[in-house]
Amino acid sequence: MQAPVLVLSDSLKRESGSKVHHGNIQASKAVADIIRTTLGPRSMLKMLLDAGGGIVVTNDGNAILRELDVAHPAAKSMIELSRTQDEEVGDGTTSVIVLAGEMLHVAEAFIEKNYHPTVICRAYIKALEDSIAVLDKIAMSIDINDRSAVLGLVKSCIGTKFTSQFGDLIADLAIDATTTVGVDLGQGLREVDIKKYIKVEKVPGAQFEDSEVLKGVMFNKDVVAPGKMKRKIVNPRIILLDCPLEYKKGENQTNAELVREEDWEVLLKLEEEYIENICVQILKFKPDLVITEKGLSDLACHYFSKAGVSAIRRLRKTDNNRIAKACGAVIVNRPDEIQESDIGTGAGLFEVKKIGDDFFSFIVDCKEPKACTVLLRGPSKDFINEVERNLQDAMSVARNIIKNPKLVPGGGATELTVSATLKQKSATIEGIEKWPYEAAAIAFEAIPRTLAQNCGVNVIRTMTALQGKHANGENAWIGIDGNSGVIADMKECKIWDSYNVKAQTFKTAIEAACMLLRIDDIVSGIKKKQAPGSGPSKPTIETEGDADNEQILPD
Repeated sequence: MQAPVLVLSDSLKRESGSKVHHGNIQASKAVADIIRTTLGPRSMLKMLLDAGGGIVVTNDGNAILRELDVAHPAAKSMIELSRTQDEEVGDGTTSVIVLAGEMLHVAEAFIEKNYHPTVICRAYIKALEDSIAVLDKIAMSIDINDRSAVLGLVKSCIGTKFTSQFGDLIADLAIDATTTVGVDLGQGLREVDIKKYIKVEKVPGAQFEDSEVLKGVMFNKDVVAPGKMKRKIVNPRIILLDCPLEYKKGENQTNAELVREEDWEVLLKLEEEYIENICVQILKFKPDLVITEKGLSDLACHYFSKAGVSAIRRLRKTDNNRIAKACGAVIVNRPDEIQESDIGTGAGLFEVKKIGDDFFSFIVDCKEPKACTVLLRGPSKDFINEVERNLQDAMSVARNIIKNPKLVPGGGATELTVSATLKQKSATIEGIEKWPYEAAAIAFEAIPRTLAQNCGVNVIRTMTALQGKHANGENAWIGIDGNSGVIADMKECKIWDSYNVKAQTFKTAIEAACMLLRIDDIVSGIKKKQAPGSGPSKPTIETEGDADNEQILPD
């Protein structure tokens, strides 16, 4: 008797072979084409409509792709690239998509000629290794203490953004913020945590030029009793707490059965004594400001205001961490464990100001702040949101420079040098891998070509002239001035890119292209909606003779 064979049911759909490769490449190209026009300083903006009916106007690649709702798995994978790039180095989110899309586009011809995807991937990985070697060769080291050089780099990296029209302001804010929170780890290493210790506070109103980096922190809170507590203290002693200054309530429902009437008064007295005891333990350190992440009862408020101490309650954990870093305090979990060394004395001024309709507390003029707040002002919320996106990129670039102070030329010059060097090297490669390797070299030209398109110049003439200049891997610093479309020396124009960003762009784009090329099947396990009343579909059992070869599951 023949063994029965299980046939795939309709709910498990299958595509395979070159059809899948073609579909993946088309989907990836579609994603790349959406944001291709947002590359460069003369790029176009996109208007996004989000699910809540709100509008976002931006040319930030990652912000655009984040809002896209796509069904194709390859397109989703491309969008993930942009997010990876943003988390890793914070810039180059558009370049990585354009480059990955181009790598897949040039591979399409080889897929149609029945090249095996593994051969193409091998050639691409070889091209990646050689391109990183070219980057190392043309990279230029800079001194991170030379502010003008760092400023030039940050400006050229955010020159493609909407805020580039405001001159040095965003770059200055980014450099000030990142140098403030930089911590020396020894052995030439520096840690710059821009997510934890830099808070961007957006307050509509006033001019954009009024934006600043505070030497300390600000947060949207007022003192607990505004009439009784001081709103301005010079050189405050600050105690930070992570515990409630109120009587502990039961975890769930708590029932207390009282037999005598006097017992109620005893209970209240116990509560009051508990709170008084906590306040005495805090007040013996003579603080000027007490901040807690939890609640603060009216009675505790009374004791503090009587002693001339200002108090703030229910502060966010992240804000509390920033205050601790700024003024040198230690967050304490129990009032009876407070020591003199836990008190923050590094702040020069505590002040509560009213901006618009809200009260903001400022702890500023700190001696050596290791956390800061960037206060952004501007005419509207949409405007400030776009400025914040640009500022995040600028801070990431400044962080990359502090961590690895190396520059490469911008304006497409790096890609053209890499492309010319790889074209030369392709002549020495033997076997079938030579052609995909050469195609990868040509794919690198997508970045300068897109820049030229977005400048509105004649693309063919410009690219021909640039290829002539880079023909022998020479003139590594010749590229396109993104504002005018003129071919220029990037050193003179001060158009630079961070080495870290460029290397990450190449790695992410090529490795992602290889991953998508290796996909030869898309199997969907999503069941179709059945007509009401019809029962669940059962897998049909057939004998080996009847079964269709395509549908047989392997043993």
